[in-house]
Amino acid sequence: MFSRVPVWIRQHLAALRAILVFTILLGLGYPLLVLAIAQLPGLKDKADGSFVRDARGTVAGSSLIGQSFTDDKGNPITKYFQSRPSAAGGGYDPTATSASNLGPESIVDTLADPNVTDDSGKQSLLTQVCARSVAIGTLEGVDGSRPNCTPGGVGAVLSVFYDQPGYQGAVTRVVSVNEECPAAPFITSFAGVKVECHTFGDDVSAGKLVVVRGDAPATPAVPADAVTASGSGLDPDISPAYARLQVNRVAKARGLDPAVVRALVDDHVHGRAVGFLGEPTVNVLNLNRALERLR
Repeated sequence: MFSRVPVWIRQHLAALRAILVFTILLGLGYPLLVLAIAQLPGLKDKADGSFVRDARGTVAGSSLIGQSFTDDKGNPITKYFQSRPSAAGGGYDPTATSASNLGPESIVDTLADPNVTDDSGKQSLLTQVCARSVAIGTLEGVDGSRPNCTPGGVGAVLSVFYDQPGYQGAVTRVVSVNEECPAAPFITSFAGVKVECHTFGDDVSAGKLVVVRGDAPATPAVPADAVTASGSGLDPDISPAYARLQVNRVAKARGLDPAVVRALVDDHVHGRAVGFLGEPTVNVLNLNRALERLR
């Protein structure tokens, strides 16, 4: 009698049986098997999130997810090592993991519209890097300057206008696109023409964008990971260079010998994975927990 069932029905029944079998095997069996393996001694902690607990057993964070060490106003707490920037939500939010999606060509800021309440504009990636570098330089007591940045911490970018098409001929006008009026431009003149500040609504897109390198050192005192966010926004690690940059400030805030804090940093440097992958790192949470134990 089954043979009298139309072919198209038999085909659908076969497909349904395949779905049920693979759902049980791959949708239930395999996940349960992985879960069981993950609960084995030596694997359970990592599978549960690599939580870090304090002396009272309270979860202080995860060694796999970064966190901020700032006060309620967002200012760095000087007695702690600081993490790298994060673009995930309000910062290190696992439910909003993301990057800024800004790349090397993001060099022009969007100025705030004075007619729109609470419009703060939008910084380019270049200005974000410049501003962070200046702030960290001030915090750590080092030179926060870096190439292509103004002393005030914005991208050193000019829009240069010419009297002939194709950016040919004489320069007629120059605008510092990331310095909003009435700010004084970072340089007074370019090609013999006075540099202007930028006013909201002034369309400078017709000019040629010129990035001014400036006289900052080729190797800035503030490392790259201190001024850029990771792709996930959750990176728990910083470079040894950034950790060592913070040693004097942390030691002073805690009344410790800088040599003791520096040695602690060195003890928390993790080498490249399998000896050659990636770069050496320092886990910020674990380093700060070790600091607390020095009391």
